[in-house]
Amino acid sequence: MTDVGRGFEHGANFAPGEVSGGFGLGPLELQYEGLFAEALADGVITAEERAQLDRAADDLGLDRQRLLRLERAMVAAYKLHHRRDVVEHELAPAASLSPIQVEAGGDPSKALLLKRVSQLEARIAELEAELERAQTQVNVEVDLSGLGEGEEPDEGAEAAWRRVRRDARSVEAARALYRAVAATSDVDRQWCVAQLLVTLGAATPEQEQLYQRHRVQGLIAPRAGVSPTAWYDLLFHPDDEVLTGQIFAVIAPAVLLGRVAALRRDRQLYVPEPSKLQDPSQATVTAVRALAWASALLGLATPKIYLEKERPGGFEHAAAVPPVTLVGRQVLSGRSQQELAFLAGRHLAAYRQEHYVRTLFSGVEDLEGLFLAALTIGNRGLPMTEEVRRRVGPVAEAIEPVLQPQQIDALRGYFLRFVEEGGRTNLQRWSAGVDKTAARAGFVLSNDLGAALGMLEAEGAHADVSQDLRAYAVSESYGKLRRQLGIQLTG
Repeated sequence: MTDVGRGFEHGANFAPGEVSGGFGLGPLELQYEGLFAEALADGVITAEERAQLDRAADDLGLDRQRLLRLERAMVAAYKLHHRRDVVEHELAPAASLSPIQVEAGGDPSKALLLKRVSQLEARIAELEAELERAQTQVNVEVDLSGLGEGEEPDEGAEAAWRRVRRDARSVEAARALYRAVAATSDVDRQWCVAQLLVTLGAATPEQEQLYQRHRVQGLIAPRAGVSPTAWYDLLFHPDDEVLTGQIFAVIAPAVLLGRVAALRRDRQLYVPEPSKLQDPSQATVTAVRALAWASALLGLATPKIYLEKERPGGFEHAAAVPPVTLVGRQVLSGRSQQELAFLAGRHLAAYRQEHYVRTLFSGVEDLEGLFLAALTIGNRGLPMTEEVRRRVGPVAEAIEPVLQPQQIDALRGYFLRFVEEGGRTNLQRWSAGVDKTAARAGFVLSNDLGAALGMLEAEGAHADVSQDLRAYAVSESYGKLRRQLGIQLTG
C-alpha cells in the first residue's frame, strides 16, 4: 500500500529562506536540444532538417548565439563518441551556425572586457611556472588535529569533541564529552551527546531520561531554513572542498546537457510518464510531501517529482533537462517521518550546484576528466601531458560552447584561485566528502541520529559516513545550526 497522509507541513511561523545552490538552464536547453539531437542522431544534418531547426528557432524566439554554442557542444560530443565528423548538406551556412560578428570599435564595455582579459592573461603567465613546479612536488598531507589530546582529555568540550571525531564509536570519548558539556549551561548540546550515547548503547539512566524527555516525536518545526552561508560554514564536510565544488558548479549545466544527449543517442534516456508527475502542493503521498518540505528547509528548488509505485528504489535522480526525481516503492510505506526526512534531505543535497556533477558521474576518472576540462577552459595554457591533453581536450570542446561569457570568466578566476591555493585537490576524497555532506543534511532534517544511522546501515553505506555523522551530531557546528533554525533546547 502506498503511504498516504498529510504530515511534512511547515509551521505557521516558518519563514522560507533564499533559494540557492541549484543551477538554472535557459529555454533553449528545454526545447531546442531535443530537436537538434534527433537531427544529429545519424551524423548527417540534411538541408530539410536544417530548415526545420531554423523554423523552430524562430518560432521559439531563441537567441542565435546561444544556439550556436549549444550546437557546437553537441557536435563535439558526437565526434568524441563516434570518432567521426558530422556532415551537413547545406550549400551555405545556416543562420544558426553562422559565425557571430562582433564589432569592436566604439564599444566601451568590450574595451573594458578586453582590458580585464589582458590583466588575467598577464597574471596567468606569472603563475604558470609556479604551477608547473608544484605539479612535480610530492603531495604530503599532514593532520595535526589530534596533537596534544593526551595532555587535556577532559579539560574542555572542544578537546573532548576532538576525541569523539577521531573515534565516534568510543564510549569513553563520548562520556568524556558529556562530562565536559554537563559542566556548562548548554542544555541543547548536552541532549545531543546523550543521543549519541543512546545510539552507542552506553547511556546511563540519567542520560537516557534526558534524551527521552526532550526527544521530538514528530518532525522539527524550525523558524527558518538553512541559509546559503550556513551550508558552507556549518554543514559542508571539510573534504567537500568549496573551490572544487565551485569549479564543478560552473560546468554542471553543460555536463547535464551532454549526459542527456548521450543517453538519448544510446536510447537509454529514461522518460517518465507525464501522468505520474506530482504537484507537491496538492500531493497526499507522504514521500512526495517530504521532498517539498525538505526543499524549503534546505533552501533548494523542489525538483519535478514523478511517482512510480512499481519502481524498486526510493528517491532516485534521473538525468533530464531539468533534472527530475523518481519516487519508488521503498519510500512509499514502512518508513517513519524521521527516516523519510533523512532520505529526502540527503537526496536533495545532491541537487546543489557544487554536487550535481558528482550525481551524474561518480567515477573518479570521470570527475578528473571534467575537472581538468574546466581548468583548461579557464586557462588554455594549462600544462599537462600529451596523453592527458588528448583525453581532456575533446571534453573541454564539448563543454565550452554552452557556457556563457561570465561563466568562462568565472572559470578563469577559479583557476587563479586554485593555483594560488596550491594547485591540488583530491577528487576521491572530495567525492567522499560530498556523501558526508549529504548525510549531514539529511540528519539535520530528521533530528534523529538513530534513524539516520539505521538508514545508512540498511544501505550498506561506507563506515566513514556513519563515523562522521556521529561526530557531527555532537559538534559545535551542528549546535550553531540548530540555534539558527530555532530548534535548540533552551532549558
